[in-house]
Order: sequence, then structure tokens, then C-alpha cells
Amino acid sequence: MPQNLLDLDLQGLTAWFGELGEKPFRARQVFHWIHQSGVADFAQMTDIAKSLREKLQQQAVVQAPAISYAHTSADGTRKWLFDVGVANGIETVFIPEDDRGTLCVSSQVGCALECTFCSTGRQGFNRNLTVAEIIGQLWVAHHSLKTEPNRTTGEIADRPVSNVVMMGMGEPLANFENVVTALGIMLDDHAYGLSRRRVTVSTSGLVPAMDRLAERCPVALAVSLHAPSDALRDQIVPINRKYPLRELMAACRRYLVHAPRDFITFEYVMLAGVNDQPEHARQLIELTRDVPCKFNLIPFNPFPDSGYEKPRAESMRVFRQILQDAGHVVTTRKTRGDDIDAACGQLAGKVADKSGRVLKRMHKEAA
Repeated sequence: MPQNLLDLDLQGLTAWFGELGEKPFRARQVFHWIHQSGVADFAQMTDIAKSLREKLQQQAVVQAPAISYAHTSADGTRKWLFDVGVANGIETVFIPEDDRGTLCVSSQVGCALECTFCSTGRQGFNRNLTVAEIIGQLWVAHHSLKTEPNRTTGEIADRPVSNVVMMGMGEPLANFENVVTALGIMLDDHAYGLSRRRVTVSTSGLVPAMDRLAERCPVALAVSLHAPSDALRDQIVPINRKYPLRELMAACRRYLVHAPRDFITFEYVMLAGVNDQPEHARQLIELTRDVPCKFNLIPFNPFPDSGYEKPRAESMRVFRQILQDAGHVVTTRKTRGDDIDAACGQLAGKVADKSGRVLKRMHKEAA
């Protein structure tokens, strides 16, 4: 079976070239062609010896996931559904702004963590994505967007994707090795050259993996918090039963020793009547007292049969003001791409559930 070169970082590609009897600089050349130029056809790699091009055509491919469809929102947000085989699809979202372009990347087909307010979690879980399927999302977006003008300025950007957030389908740290390899490619100056400050991994709180990430590839960290107490978080973020808030806050403090930013971002999806009351804000202040942080408040984006409602604007305002009065930086995430189901928490893709969780939930709801 041909080697998919999108599965390899530069170190891995160099080692593979060594097995072919080729020198390391050839690996760098091909790496440039693939990631900086977006070339998948070895015949077009014109500064590579013809003999090597022919060898690569026989033994390798550059293959990103196939695009099932691409939709563009009225606000310019773009969503791709990628076919990753056997009735499985993953979703990737690009959010353009005047000063940056952010790509939201998926790491798994579905998710096994079952956060109750997340559309992806309700789809069940099939498998981890390969490195090629993760970095392939950036490869497709980066090179397709390079030909399109900015909606505001009309200019064509050399680097349309300036920021990457691992906040798509799945829990990134549950697919640790493949995600870290993909992160390395994103950061590599021979590929996309993204800053560690502009690449963010989001986690629901897998504490041991957070410590490993700090050692292997410390990028910006966002923690999906969503509740200020163990009692509430146990209900809506079930992984909290394994890694409760005390352990999670300690892991955040350890991560900051290595992090490219001097704060953790706490993501907080606001659910009407569940976690959006003033007492919840005050509990958050106490919980995070020893963790330098900022809060990103996310109004819940409804999806069918979710069981939750979007919070009132006044609840959002009061909640935010309490946090700000305590000295915290607080942002409220704009709802982008909701007309194409690309807003936060709406990504669902297509998941051939292997976990049996969807079936169990259906039986429970029918009982």
C-alpha cells in the first residue's frame, strides 16, 4: 500500500526517504511542495530528480480526505464535510475575520465523551482520525482559500488560515499521538509556520494527556469547563467524574509553566436555567482564583432534541459583568455560520457509531 505522505511530519518523512536511499534535503523539498505549495502530483515537483519523482509515484501518495460538500454562510463562514470512509464524515469550519482566519479542525469521527449539550457527542463514536485526515483538513482549506479574495479588503492573503483551533468533532487529547504529530506539521516553518500562540487545543479535561501535551507540544490551551462545581459538571461533562475540578485546575496550573500564553482559556457554553445564573458566575470566580485565565462565554446553539435552550441576553450580560467586575477578561463568542450548522456545538458530520451509546440513549429515552 502506498505511503500517504500527509501522515508524516518532517522527521518521519526524512526517515522514510532514508529507507528509500534518499538524502534528507530531498525530504525537505517534497515537504515544501506538499504543504507550502499544495502540490499532490509528484510530476509537478519540478526541482526533484525525475528518478525520485517516478519512485514516489510508485510508492507514495498525497491524499487528503475527499470533500463531500462545502457550504458558505451568509457571513462568510465556510464548512466542509470530508468523507473519511464507511459512512463516516467529519466537519471542518473556517471563520474569516478582518485580522485573521481561524480554522476549526476535527480530531475524531464522533466523540466518546458524551457532553450532553454537544451535537457531536450525541452522534456516538467511531474512531480516531489519522494524521493525514487531521492535517488534510488544513491542507485543503489553506490551499483552496489562497485563491479567494478577502471579503472586506478584496486582497488575496498569502496565509488565509492564520489560526487553528482543535475544537471540531472529537476530543483532541483522546487521539494524542496523531494530534501531536499534526500540530508539529502546523508549527513547522517548512510547512505552515504557525505560531504556538495561534494554535489552540481544546480539551474537556483529560488530565494526564494535558501533562503530556505540556511536555511534547505546548500550544495555547482551552479547557471546556461549562460548570463551576463537580455536582453540575458531573451531569453535563461526564469526564469530570474521572478527573474532577480540583485535579483539572491543578493540571491547568502545571500547563501554564510551559504554555506560550500566560493564561488558560476557559470555554463556557451557557445553558438557559442550568449554568447561567449569577451564583454560577461567583462560583467560577472562586474555582479559578489560582489559575490565570480568561473566559469565553458561548451561548448555546440549539439542535434537535438537545433538551437545552439558549440563554437570555440579560442572563449573558449579568454573568459576564460579574466576571469582569472580579477582574477577568471575558469574551462572548459570536454566533457564526449558524445558517449552515457551523456554529459552536453544532458540528455533527456522519458517524457510524461503534460505541453503542446512541442505541443505549435511544432505549433510555424510549423507556
